[in-house]
Amino acid sequence: MKEYKNHTFAICAYKESQYLEECIKSLKNQTVKSNIIMATSTPNDYIKSLAEKHNIELFINNGEKGIGQDWNFAVSQAKTDYVTVAHQDDIYCENYLEEIVKKLEKGKDFLIAFSDYNEIKNGETIPLTTNLKIKKLLLFPLRLNNRWKINKKFSIAFGSSICCPAVTVNTKILGKRPYKTELKCDLDWDTWYEFSKRKGRFLYIPKPLMKHRIHEESETSNLIHNNVRLEEDFLMFKKFWPEWIAKLLMKKYKDAIKTNG
Repeated sequence: MKEYKNHTFAICAYKESQYLEECIKSLKNQTVKSNIIMATSTPNDYIKSLAEKHNIELFINNGEKGIGQDWNFAVSQAKTDYVTVAHQDDIYCENYLEEIVKKLEKGKDFLIAFSDYNEIKNGETIPLTTNLKIKKLLLFPLRLNNRWKINKKFSIAFGSSICCPAVTVNTKILGKRPYKTELKCDLDWDTWYEFSKRKGRFLYIPKPLMKHRIHEESETSNLIHNNVRLEEDFLMFKKFWPEWIAKLLMKKYKDAIKTNG
């Protein structure tokens, strides 16, 4: 069995997700084995029992709470240079880490390494939506040159085209608390924006290597219903574009996020 010791899957567990064990199993079934840990700011018997059942070390965040804070806490508990924050509702294809390792070994000056993804609704993998097809197009410049800042910035200038749970971060460059925490919904997009201004590669694998679950109980869906997503999307667009262009983009973007509703 292949093993890669310098990588960790850090699972962020929250409350009592019915999908958590499926996520754990997908990480344990990787063709390349690595370290697996779990972190939570909502400790309970359910999370504890699954950690014990699968022999996974569990860390409790007793400090500052929030999505970004929880992600940073999980990363900070890993003892390896490379960390994937695994979201409890999602599933990782068995070759996710194998493909990531192939990529990062060719360019260890990378900031993040990530892949394409599919979406799951009602337990079924759905065909690529228009939204996902557009994201793939936006990421194409990274296949030509993944070091140029203009390519990195363009890839996220029209939306958050990088799926957060598909990302492996390089803590040797980014540190143990890499995620921005000011926003509630677009904190990952805000993080990629900050990374795009730095020296280093965005290693992109144009293969769907994980499956992102869309369901009504997810925090993203809750934030969309509360219009937090729209407010933060507009704020993010203004970081890339003049306000009048940002308003035009928002008209199109409002329809796109209905996919998650």
